[in-house]
Amino acid sequence: MNKKYIYECLLNIIDEEDIKLDEPMKKHISFKVGGPADILVKPRTEEQIAKIIKLLKEENVPYIVIGNGSNLLVKDGGIRGVVIEISNNFNDFNIDGNIVNIQSGALLSFVGKAALRAELKGFEFAAGIPGTLGGALAMNAGAYGGEMKDIVKSVRLMDTDGNILDFTNEQMEFCYRKSILSRTDYIVLSAQVELEKGNYDEIKATMADFTQRRVTKQPLSLPSAGSTFKRPEGHFAAKLIDDSGLRGLTLRGAQVSEKHCGFVVNLGNAKAKDILDLMYIVKSTVKSKYGITLEEEVKILGED
Repeated sequence: MNKKYIYECLLNIIDEEDIKLDEPMKKHISFKVGGPADILVKPRTEEQIAKIIKLLKEENVPYIVIGNGSNLLVKDGGIRGVVIEISNNFNDFNIDGNIVNIQSGALLSFVGKAALRAELKGFEFAAGIPGTLGGALAMNAGAYGGEMKDIVKSVRLMDTDGNILDFTNEQMEFCYRKSILSRTDYIVLSAQVELEKGNYDEIKATMADFTQRRVTKQPLSLPSAGSTFKRPEGHFAAKLIDDSGLRGLTLRGAQVSEKHCGFVVNLGNAKAKDILDLMYIVKSTVKSKYGITLEEEVKILGED
């Protein structure tokens, strides 16, 4: 890829302030690790997204789409091609009765606060998840007994040809930590979420309870990507890791959290390789001890 040429082409589509060359991905993911992306762009409109995709396809340039990076691990070699970040440049939402129309870059926490102000219940479980709507839909994010499939009415998608598609909840194929987005190249543009009228004080109390549980049980003060491994059927990843004697295990700058064994955390100076190596040790130890293969919940991108 001719970076300078692609950069110049992108300048015809979006503003210079929304394009970064050789951008360190550690600035864009919650793990705070990762090498540079050749080019990172932050589109502001559906039209810009469509034009960017069209350009990259015509020039045969690889690309990936991310949200605010709360469930990603980017390797130390970085990412070749273009990263399309749909986050705070594409984050509008509005409330119409009990329907919330949300752009994919909106943070769940912001939407949760707005739902509370409107006295709408059903979004409490998501309000503390540190991610965007797009990422939450891709993995059917959930917590405390709720998940995205419970509240999504419809989703507006874009395919790789720039066509707009409207999918129902059923068409999204939501299941545990997966959706149709897990196996396709569709880009989430927005979604309609259907909530119920509730009582302000009760909604606020539920959100406060969930927040307190997170603060008490999760290592929120250290960089991580949340739960590192999916829950194996019939088991809990954190308990398997703890029972394997791995609580607090440290490898260079990475650690199995002492507070919650389901989290691998960056102690502050970790490289992506440290985190990946520690994840391998955790997986191999649990496999050896219990015969159970842990599957990563965090999405791994980039080159070594």
